[in-house]
Amino acid sequence: MKVYKTQDIRNVAILGHGGCGKTTLVEAMAFAAGVTNRQGRVDDGNTISDYDKEEIRRKFSISTSVVPIEWEYWKINLLDTPGYMDFVGEVEEALSVADAAIIVVSAKAGVEAGTIKAWNYCEKFSIPRTIFVTDMDDEHADYMKVVDDLKELYGKKIAPFHLPIKENGKFVGAVNVVKMEGRQFTSSGKWEPRDIPADVQGELESCREALLEAVAETSEELMDKYFGGEEFTLDEIIDALRINVNEGSVVPVQCGSGLLGYGIGNLITTCVEFLPSPMRDHIKIFGKDPRTEKEYNVDYDSRRPFSAYVFKTIVDPFIGRYSLVKVCSGELKNDSVIYNYEKETEEKMNKLFVLRGKEVIEVPELKAGDIGAIAKLTNTSTGDTLSLKSDPLVIDRMEMSAPYTYKRYTAKNKGDEDKVSQALAKMMEEDLTLRAYNDGENHQSLLYGIGDQHLDVTVSKLFAKYKVEIILTKPRIPYRETIRKKVSLREKYKKQSGGHGQYGDVAMEFEPSGDLETPYVFAERVVGGAVPKNYFPAVEKGVADSVGKGPLAGYPVVGVKATLFDGSYHPVDSSEMAFKTAAKQAFKAAFMQANPVLLEPIASLSVYVPDNYTGDVMGDLNKRRGRVLGMNPSDFGRTEIVADIPMGELYGYSTDLRSMTGGRGDFAYSFSRYEQAPSDVQARVIEENAKENEE
Repeated sequence: MKVYKTQDIRNVAILGHGGCGKTTLVEAMAFAAGVTNRQGRVDDGNTISDYDKEEIRRKFSISTSVVPIEWEYWKINLLDTPGYMDFVGEVEEALSVADAAIIVVSAKAGVEAGTIKAWNYCEKFSIPRTIFVTDMDDEHADYMKVVDDLKELYGKKIAPFHLPIKENGKFVGAVNVVKMEGRQFTSSGKWEPRDIPADVQGELESCREALLEAVAETSEELMDKYFGGEEFTLDEIIDALRINVNEGSVVPVQCGSGLLGYGIGNLITTCVEFLPSPMRDHIKIFGKDPRTEKEYNVDYDSRRPFSAYVFKTIVDPFIGRYSLVKVCSGELKNDSVIYNYEKETEEKMNKLFVLRGKEVIEVPELKAGDIGAIAKLTNTSTGDTLSLKSDPLVIDRMEMSAPYTYKRYTAKNKGDEDKVSQALAKMMEEDLTLRAYNDGENHQSLLYGIGDQHLDVTVSKLFAKYKVEIILTKPRIPYRETIRKKVSLREKYKKQSGGHGQYGDVAMEFEPSGDLETPYVFAERVVGGAVPKNYFPAVEKGVADSVGKGPLAGYPVVGVKATLFDGSYHPVDSSEMAFKTAAKQAFKAAFMQANPVLLEPIASLSVYVPDNYTGDVMGDLNKRRGRVLGMNPSDFGRTEIVADIPMGELYGYSTDLRSMTGGRGDFAYSFSRYEQAPSDVQARVIEENAKENEE
């Protein structure tokens, strides 16, 4: 593959709802560009971008794949992203380096939740976009309904660049509204001129007029020309529309069929004619000199010192480790010496690559704005900046979605715990939305992901790639135990077994401390030396050992004040161990007499949904014992519902919320405080833990 200049590069993310045809479109674009001599199919498991075994088995994308294609004088780096929101981290990584996007919509399914999310992501990242309506070969395809639905959502900026041509009910071509040409599709990516059918003329006139108005608004000169009744030249139209598309004030809509390859050549031409190169004027990329904290923009300028951003890491037991980078300034050559300021690591590269799916292509260099891969950077991770030691640079890391769905995991086979831990560490290098956490307090290992499907895929990948198996189960909720009244009692530990015996006698008072942040407070008011002072630490140690696992249901104890006020000792048989044991016995007996209660963790929850779903969501929160505290306007026309809810009621919430809102809802939560659990919840938890202990 030859070296391309910055202005000849297009970095385009492929976005859309799961199953809408993104991977099929990428395959068609690669075939039309001559990358392959046969177009692969998702159902056959032979596409360029879905090469992972898990993707082939499930027949949908799990990871973002880079598929560079060459078209005449240009190179287009296609970033094929997953459509299912459990893999949103992959989408965010792609968008952190994309300069434009193609939002794919199925003409059969229409505008879906993933379509809206894709649009919102483009808004968030300020990315110009075009919309490709695929599946036009389907008998139920309805292009104009898709266009009308998009206009209803996003207004006048939706601009059909294509109108479909059908003959005998079959999709055979399209009218190019910009160039006012009829086109008959002949094969993948190719077409030949044809006349414009009469039944398209009415729609064509209104679409053409809207385009010309957008062109006129780009400058006073063109506005005067428009109102003067003069015709725009084709170059004027294309140049003006390019400005509008780059600014996001016009979003082209085109039609075709990824499966048949119809309209693909037109789409690729749109990428190079209307979508921006990395040198786009309205977006700046800033870096910071860590030595001076001075910030400056690098703007994909090949004349500046080298810098690159690591947007994705691939760790594969078969193909090795690759750091995927976008060159932000300067040039990256295969013999470059690169420096990672944050890791204080300098390495000399041997080879530089471009990845096309799983294919590894060696290249001599990459210009600013291009995307490539570096092998075996062991100390570099996703989000790091690579630069020169003489000119260090740090670029802000991307913001990734936080994982809120979690389950308990255990190794299926005893002795595999270390293998599981090592495999998960490698997977977390690849996937920043996957997190493993050791909850020592509740003796469980937790796996966090974006949703249940994300965790399920992780289990499958662990087995397929690393030959280890884990079992996912419902996590143990971090309840707490405390007491509600004061109790005093005496407890004696006495044991005689030849030689010195064991003797410890304590009289203690247990009461609520009022501080639920602290497990216990220890005090003493012993008079007359009933218990020697040197045994006080042993008594406190007995209390400290007891609060780790409460007598009620085995959860940590909080908010208890323990006071030693009397006791007795034996000059020969008393020992620290005896007094510690006596204190533990006293704690257990007193706790169960002091009106013990279970405390449940309460989360502060924010749910973001379109207005028409607020009623359903609030009703569901009430069923989950949530308390709705208020509603606030949020981004993208959504409403934020703020509520307090027991954390135990959030198990499975990700799946339920998507079901309620058709995939249009999001949520986030954080721990707030502990509150006393209702009696029925307390009884159920005690019963469940007793059963678990028996097993």
